[in-house]
Amino acid sequence: MLLQASIDWNLRVHVLDADAEAPCRHLCTQFTQGSLTDYDTVYQFGQAVDVLTIEIERVNVDALEALEREGKRVFPQPSVIRTIQDKRLQKQFYRDHGLPTADFILTENRADVASSADFLPAFHKLGRDGYDGRGVQRIVSINDADKAFDAPGVLEKAVDFEKELAVIVARNERGDVSTFPTVEMVFHPELNLVEYLFAPAEISDAVNEQAQDIARRTADAFGIVGLLAVELFLDKEGHVLINEVAPRPHNSGHHTIRANVTSQFEQHWRAILNYPLGDTTYYQPAAMVNLLGEAGHTGPARYEGLETLLALPGVFPFFYGKAITKPFRKMGHVTVMDSNLERLREKVAVVRDSIRIISE
Repeated sequence: MLLQASIDWNLRVHVLDADAEAPCRHLCTQFTQGSLTDYDTVYQFGQAVDVLTIEIERVNVDALEALEREGKRVFPQPSVIRTIQDKRLQKQFYRDHGLPTADFILTENRADVASSADFLPAFHKLGRDGYDGRGVQRIVSINDADKAFDAPGVLEKAVDFEKELAVIVARNERGDVSTFPTVEMVFHPELNLVEYLFAPAEISDAVNEQAQDIARRTADAFGIVGLLAVELFLDKEGHVLINEVAPRPHNSGHHTIRANVTSQFEQHWRAILNYPLGDTTYYQPAAMVNLLGEAGHTGPARYEGLETLLALPGVFPFFYGKAITKPFRKMGHVTVMDSNLERLREKVAVVRDSIRIISE
């Protein structure tokens, strides 16, 4: 989707990806297969481009720092990526900068969790390499301590929240900052990833102001150039707390391709190329439904129910070009738009019930 946005501006985009059959290889100017975590691979790739950016945090930051020292423009900056890569550093960053977040304890191993009975219920998160729900365990009581990771992590106090929110914020080199409207996310009860979202969120003006202000303050605290997705909790007392952030285009902003004047993907290009940031106004209320591979199906992907979707007004499917489906693998998303909120929710229900991604 970043590549689709770049085509409008005649940008020559080189891509490094570990998968020889990555969908992006057919859209980019030049494709290189290689490990994102290997120093030499990332360093050599960076020699051939003017500006480097990422769409996943799991990348060799040492190589990016070396390129930055040599004068390459790397956005988001390696220092930002390094902090966000490690949830321990990320949580401490919020505390150090006075940004509201749930209470937490840094842990070195499973034994540290077992000795924190009075802090439970909580979530134990791996410090590094957790992604899309992987690397997170709910620890309700000391009886669950064996579920904790026997590796450096963070034990985060469970928040009794009313809603999960997100704000995509963009910042360019001049320090200009622009936010997208706050969205409300609904997570899959078992997979711990976004199942669908509504934009804008149905929240009070006061809560919205909190969310928008926190997103801006967080981007400024990092000094980030590029996009920052700020995931938030709205607790039962009306307080907004930071959950996590991602320094890149994010699932919570995918609907903006159709729903907003400027998409998050175009906004990312604007930010890292130091152009004026685009208008983030939304055209209509929207929803985004993630398309996940059907349980029990692994193999060449086949999409059932597409005709039903395409017959609905204001419904826009986006498939990610992944040839192979797996259970619960993200295979695409559907943006749904309507001026009437009741009709919007009805359409979302139809979308969720009508399309399945199975293997041939």
